[in-house]
Amino acid sequence: MIPAAFDYVAPRSLPEAVADLVKHGSEAKVLAGGHSLIPLMKLRLSTPSFLVDIGRIQDLSYIREADSHIALGALTTHHEIEFSELVKARLPLLQQAAAQIGDAQVRNRGTIGGAAAHADPNGDFPTCLLALDAELIAVGPRGERSIKAQDFFVDTFTSALEPAEILREIRIPRPPSASSGTYLKFSRRSQDWAIVAVAAQVSLREGRVERVAIGLTGMGPRPLRAAAAERALTGKAVAPDALREASAQAADGTQPPEDLNGSPEYRRHLAAVLTRRALEAITGSK
Repeated sequence: MIPAAFDYVAPRSLPEAVADLVKHGSEAKVLAGGHSLIPLMKLRLSTPSFLVDIGRIQDLSYIREADSHIALGALTTHHEIEFSELVKARLPLLQQAAAQIGDAQVRNRGTIGGAAAHADPNGDFPTCLLALDAELIAVGPRGERSIKAQDFFVDTFTSALEPAEILREIRIPRPPSASSGTYLKFSRRSQDWAIVAVAAQVSLREGRVERVAIGLTGMGPRPLRAAAAERALTGKAVAPDALREASAQAADGTQPPEDLNGSPEYRRHLAAVLTRRALEAITGSK
């Protein structure tokens, strides 16, 4: 449980951090909260020879509301998201997910930017960002660019970030007033990774579903949208039968893995059950 030897630097600005990544190329890794990278290094599943610790860079930890979106700095911790009154009021889905990540020590050190960049298909925040249509702002040697969440998560532990890019901010469109969301997670123990989880956000108008977004954790090599369930429910009146019929299609088009936690069939069943429960909780219809 001892990492391979590595060099370490703690830059004080994003340009300095990007320059360090450019200098050391593929041998360098970014360290944010460290709760994803350090365990992999201790197991020698990841052996970077150079770490760029961005934890001391100022002004990367914040939660702000703008005219059209809510912005979260990349170094905003799970704890800060869990106890943010703004997040609780505007993005309850994200607040609920933060409260279920690991234990108190993990939530005090882990960051939303680190979780997104790690791109774990069983992680909580990637699925939430997908369901919330988030936009991720990255800084690199060629300047700043915006990446939509649907394009950011590419494969298992693989994001759209280029080698010398660093996440700076995550922007989530401000949901309309008649919109709410929830995050339901099924795991073997309270602090475990999700076997399957569902992030759902629903907008209602005059008793009908105007818009619905359903993100799935643990149903493939990256976070996925339950597109068939979303299509089945959009425009429908809120009623128990409509919720059940849509939820039954939650796993359509997914490729859940098989491991010690369960078979693909088991995960498809969990996806349907959790989707139905999430929709019922949001709409109040059972």
